[in-house]
Amino acid sequence: MDQVAIVILNWNGEKMLSRYMNTLMEYSRRSAKVYVADNASTDQSVPFLIQHFPEVQIIQLEKNWGFAEGYNQALRQVEAEYYVLLNSDVEVTHHWLTPLIEFMDNHPDVAACQPKLLSVANKDAFEYAGASGGFIDKYGYPFCRGRIFDTVEEDNGQYDTPAEVLWATGACLMIRSTDYWKVGGLDGRFFAHNEEIDLCWRLRMAGRKVCCIPDSQVFHVGGGTLPKSNPMKTYLNFRNNLTMLYKNLPDKELKKVMRMRWWLDYVAAFQTLLCNGNIGDFKAIFRARRDFQRWRKDFKADRDALQHDRVVAVVPERKRFSILWQYYVKGRKTFAELPE
Repeated sequence: MDQVAIVILNWNGEKMLSRYMNTLMEYSRRSAKVYVADNASTDQSVPFLIQHFPEVQIIQLEKNWGFAEGYNQALRQVEAEYYVLLNSDVEVTHHWLTPLIEFMDNHPDVAACQPKLLSVANKDAFEYAGASGGFIDKYGYPFCRGRIFDTVEEDNGQYDTPAEVLWATGACLMIRSTDYWKVGGLDGRFFAHNEEIDLCWRLRMAGRKVCCIPDSQVFHVGGGTLPKSNPMKTYLNFRNNLTMLYKNLPDKELKKVMRMRWWLDYVAAFQTLLCNGNIGDFKAIFRARRDFQRWRKDFKADRDALQHDRVVAVVPERKRFSILWQYYVKGRKTFAELPE
């Protein structure tokens, strides 16, 4: 068994592979085995890898399983102590793996971690997808050290201390293979979006920790699969976020939070229509709420098992305030300004 396996899930990503694979191999192959799991690409991704990177292990999947189930299908074929789930649009840096491995080796109570995530477009700024570690508020809205909604901070070292977080970004996530499978891996029904938050929340309820290790840093393009305003992305984010809440919220909070989200989601829908003229996202939010109601029953057994088996009653990294109130009413735009 290898100590570390870096696994890139690829779908028609030849452009990103050609841009970043050289750096990944240069800075990683002495510390890890590199895999590319191909989600039935129709471009030249696989021939490109065979020709230019014959040392990379290729896992060819028979169809496009999406992000979540694609990783489950691939990781069943990988034997390693630590998995690193890495997006193809990530540029790694010299010795990026060493701080992650050393931290995990020295902290057996930690199930997963991430590096500091910076932007390829502006290397002095955090990247939206995970910045320096993620949290959620009482209603399930995610935010990060270094990014709240559309406010992305410059990196001035303000979040350079290792920290326990609720979720680590799926763009670059190191996780113990034993922990990954003990909690069931990523929820393949999500397809994409919110799947890593759901996974990490389950880990935290099981008594395991998730951390950000800023001594390691990588650069992320972001939005490599879907543009930010894509209605499908909006749909998946809303549907999956509601499903994640249904699965993981404690019994005493479930009804209250879901009632509030009913109001907040429809406010968001009409805001995007009336203020932005975005009918695509407006329809996507309505469709997401409808489809969540339709498939919620399919997650009843998951919810029952999670609530029965939970070790941690109150997860401290799920903050007790509303990030909407803090951001839009209180005007607190950075993580450092938020209540403790």
